[in-house]
Amino acid sequence: MALLPRWHYMTDQSKALVKRTAVSLLVLLIAAILLRGLLPWVLLAVIVWFVWSWLSRR
Repeated sequence: MALLPRWHYMTDQSKALVKRTAVSLLVLLIAAILLRGLLPWVLLAVIVWFVWSWLSRR
């Protein structure tokens, strides 16, 4: 049985829980996609900062 026909019989609290879960999963998916793209740049920035601080001490 599909989920959509059951939606009509769900309580308002159950509908709210399903909606919050769906939005949370969407936000996590978008964050994962963004972090996956930005991770190399963040690592590069950390490495550059480490090298810069190491060279400025010498």
